[in-house]
Amino acid sequence: MDLQTHSLPLLSGLGEIADRYDVVLSDVWGVVHNGKAAFPAACDALTRFRARGGTVILVTNAPRPFPPILEQLRQLGAPQSAFDGVVTSGDVTLNYVIERGAAPLHHIGPERDLTFFDILADQTGVRPPLVGVEEAEYALCTGLFDDSDTPDVYGPALEAMRRRKLDFICANPDLVVHVGETMLYCAGAVAQRYEDMGGRVLQAGKPFAPIYDRALAMAQQMRGAPADLRRVLAIGDALRTDVKGACDRGLDALFVTKGIHRDELHPEALGGALDAPAMNALVRASGLTPVAAIPDLVW
Repeated sequence: MDLQTHSLPLLSGLGEIADRYDVVLSDVWGVVHNGKAAFPAACDALTRFRARGGTVILVTNAPRPFPPILEQLRQLGAPQSAFDGVVTSGDVTLNYVIERGAAPLHHIGPERDLTFFDILADQTGVRPPLVGVEEAEYALCTGLFDDSDTPDVYGPALEAMRRRKLDFICANPDLVVHVGETMLYCAGAVAQRYEDMGGRVLQAGKPFAPIYDRALAMAQQMRGAPADLRRVLAIGDALRTDVKGACDRGLDALFVTKGIHRDELHPEALGGALDAPAMNALVRASGLTPVAAIPDLVW
């Protein structure tokens, strides 16, 4: 589709195009839930897709490996009927850390993300020491220490890392996320600042290839055969990660407009309705070509 001359098709529901696909790779935060509660209509849509023989893999930039994410989904009210499996950015990050063995690392992230190291120890028997910047051999960022922080808080630490030429593993490439109505910064914003300073960043999640390779491998395992990439649909609300990652991997992408871009695409001046010209301008500016858009994921 050439968005220079055409408007992005707007769907009333996933059911309009479901017959084209065998596999859905769905984003989680902003599509399936908002950090406080699951979206019943989105869960119903994915459940209906599975009931028709489709396979749904949830693909999230959550910085923790999948076990606590499964528990989070349960607590938020997302039924198991809505998905076959979950792949997280944290799962990919585990491999990066495992490659470095017991090398000491500097961790940037909230206390809740320390479960990452519990899972690492359970899987490998190794728990790398968490140390200050001056003693570390590399850095791992799973998020910001406090939800109220901005990337500016980390300037001095990042400068010390850059001076020591430390690799910076980013366990969540997202820049921001909405928790309910509140927007918070993610690890990707800190990684972007480090990269702008000349530091070396290793990214684990969307839009980068390793997380898609892992998700497609899981779909193959579930279905008993490799997925035809022409029949795989990626659903997401962030152009920079979800849509770009899908397009880079050669997958069709469905853009959910009421997620991370909702303030610009569903302005209060329109009563929250979609500003279609703004949407098309945003997509054109991105250089990406999703196959369609939908305000919320519904059937």
